[in-house]
Amino acid sequence: MNTTREFDVVVVGAGFSGLYMLHRLRELNLSAVVFEKGDGVGGTWYWNRYPGARCDVESPHYSYAFSPELEQEWEWTERYPSQPEIMSYLNHVADRFGLRDGIELETEVTAAAFDDAANRWSVSTDRGETVKAKYVVMATGCLSTGRVPEFDGLESFAGEIYHTGSWPHQGVDFTGKRVGVIGTGSSGIQAIPEIAKKAKQLTVFQRTASFSVPARNAPLDQKEWKEIKADYRSLRELARHSATGLPFTGGTTSALEATPEERKANYEAHWGLGGFRIGAAYTDLIVNKQANDTLAEFIHAKIDEQVKDPETAELLKPRDYPVSTKRICVDTDYYATYNRDNVSLVDVRSAPVVGLSERGLKTEDAEYEFDAIVFATGFDAMTGSMLKVDITGSGGVSLRDKWAAGPRTYLGLSISGFPNLFSVAGAGSPSVLTNMVTAIEQHVEWISDHIAYLQERGLSRSEALPEAEDRWVDHVNEIAGMTLFNQANSWYLGANVPGKTRVFMPYAGGLGAYRAKCDEVASADYEGFALS
Repeated sequence: MNTTREFDVVVVGAGFSGLYMLHRLRELNLSAVVFEKGDGVGGTWYWNRYPGARCDVESPHYSYAFSPELEQEWEWTERYPSQPEIMSYLNHVADRFGLRDGIELETEVTAAAFDDAANRWSVSTDRGETVKAKYVVMATGCLSTGRVPEFDGLESFAGEIYHTGSWPHQGVDFTGKRVGVIGTGSSGIQAIPEIAKKAKQLTVFQRTASFSVPARNAPLDQKEWKEIKADYRSLRELARHSATGLPFTGGTTSALEATPEERKANYEAHWGLGGFRIGAAYTDLIVNKQANDTLAEFIHAKIDEQVKDPETAELLKPRDYPVSTKRICVDTDYYATYNRDNVSLVDVRSAPVVGLSERGLKTEDAEYEFDAIVFATGFDAMTGSMLKVDITGSGGVSLRDKWAAGPRTYLGLSISGFPNLFSVAGAGSPSVLTNMVTAIEQHVEWISDHIAYLQERGLSRSEALPEAEDRWVDHVNEIAGMTLFNQANSWYLGANVPGKTRVFMPYAGGLGAYRAKCDEVASADYEGFALS
């Protein structure tokens, strides 16, 4: 006989969010299953294996804070962790906390429907099974649904096609090949220098230039690492309440208060330090265009210093959006790569891509022959992974319909009309504007505490109130409107996906302020939620 399996909680995705969620639910003695479409744990780091894939947050801080024992026993080797090292870490976590038997791999969730009468979710998978659960937690990630532009002739290209977000696990050898890379966002900027070392010829197609700063990656300084380990607990506490989820403070003065000489010296110090903290060198860089322009001019000058050809240097300078309104990229030798004889840059604003042919790629004014084409074209960010699942809530309302004009959530955690459904680092929360691991831990802990509250009181249903959701969406938009973020056509707004409604999706008020708001809601017996 076929029996329907039942769980207290279904978790979708086995990356940083899903692993910690399962651990917390087990601490509450709740039955839970994690469905993961990959054949291993790791989430976005399972899929993003392109050459040069590396995190832009320093290793000691891109890690879980929930276990002091874990943070003391794990040894990072580089300042910025590479994809293989992050995968090793997450596999260690899965083993150390005995999580593997709760994760069902190579299983994609296709649909989830809420039954009002039973207060239960029915969750369907691509294996043809439907399971029942009281709660569903979407731990599907912000950057996990890759986008390949719908170019004409895509199927006709006779060579190899890759997307940075779904890279072959056996790797790709570009030695002696003519390669085209489309896209110069974060993944493109990391992959291009590595591909250039092997390819016979590399042609980069750029629509929008990115602001990029040097990583200054190196083996982790052992003296500094020992000091961090000795002080980890207080550093974690600082990170939990900071705006960025990192234990660093930004500048304390306006860029416009400094003299040009003082500003240059400050920017030079940050440039030498490496990493994206240069974006917080002054207090007003993300809210004042005049202040922001001083940083843009500094980075433009740095591009001129590194790129020999003046025309190429000019193309590589972002001109139409402020610094940090798209996430600053962190690179190793990106700009210098354009000095190589085998690398060229094509501006697809002046000559848009028309489509692919059997031999390569056509723009409006030229045709390029390639053996391989790499799409570094990013993701349907923030909402793409959730909307891939056919989710229907109370009364059969479709999430796709509800979000047709942009995502609406309460605190980025819950959605009115979708009881007992929670999302980790979703739209309406700080997520991608912060250190993701710190943001994820805050969400997982809040969700698990909320479920514990319901269980202890014999409550079976939790749903965000429409008016609380409306107030939160208004607040998210109000905060974004006080910044320069809306001046960029970024994936923060969904601008990289044709037809996607442009709404600023993350919460720009900082993780510390957001955490305080979530704590306030919880301490007021979950104000803004209908509990029954």
